[in-house]
Amino acid sequence: MRDELTAAMKAAMRAQDKARLGTIRLVLAAIKDRDLAILNKSGDSCADTCRIADDEIAQILATMIKQRRESIRIYEDAGRLGLAQKEAAEIEVISEFLPRQLDDSEMQAAIKDVIKTVGATGIKDMGRVMAALRERYRGQMDFAKASATVKELL
Repeated sequence: MRDELTAAMKAAMRAQDKARLGTIRLVLAAIKDRDLAILNKSGDSCADTCRIADDEIAQILATMIKQRRESIRIYEDAGRLGLAQKEAAEIEVISEFLPRQLDDSEMQAAIKDVIKTVGATGIKDMGRVMAALRERYRGQMDFAKASATVKELL
């Protein structure tokens, strides 16, 4: 995923697409920040190998999208439509690098499968189901939506 982001940054530089380039740089900076946090925790013992995995990168991207959606709502409430459009454009760029999101029917099938696999029988098992979903489908589904579906199915 890092290589894909770096290649996209280089392509945006060549195309002189400043908006896209800025967004990709923000993503790479967030990833590097997380890498540095891991390096600082572990010390110098992993100086060359302290890098977050692709699933954590997907989580960073999902968080960035969530932040931008909140900003869009705030900007629209304040009548700042130009800034809302800028945030929406950033969401489009960031979304290109996320794994494909499961649609509602796929998400429901995945939840039913996890409930069956975990052996969940009631609402008390919701934590185990959600943990298994996060492990298997990180970056591929909206877990707030999934939580409501899990409650409904349990």
